[in-house]
Amino acid sequence: MSTVAPSFDFRMEPKMNDETFNLSIRKFLKLVGVSSQREIEQAVAKAIASGAIAGNETFPARVTLEIGRLAVNAHFDGTIKLE
Repeated sequence: MSTVAPSFDFRMEPKMNDETFNLSIRKFLKLVGVSSQREIEQAVAKAIASGAIAGNETFPARVTLEIGRLAVNAHFDGTIKLE
């Protein structure tokens, strides 16, 4: 009677905590969103106060996301309207 040893897949499965990963992404995006909004609001207020803009403009905007170790370099384009 011959027996065949079971085959095993020795590839390493990536180990990651999905909950930690998702929470950290959300925390990062909240930081980016809140900080970016504050920067834009301050820049607009300063430009209006100095007379550089009238307050009814539309501005093209771009955000770049870089994560070096993951080779992520993505651009997100949009528009910011004041009126």
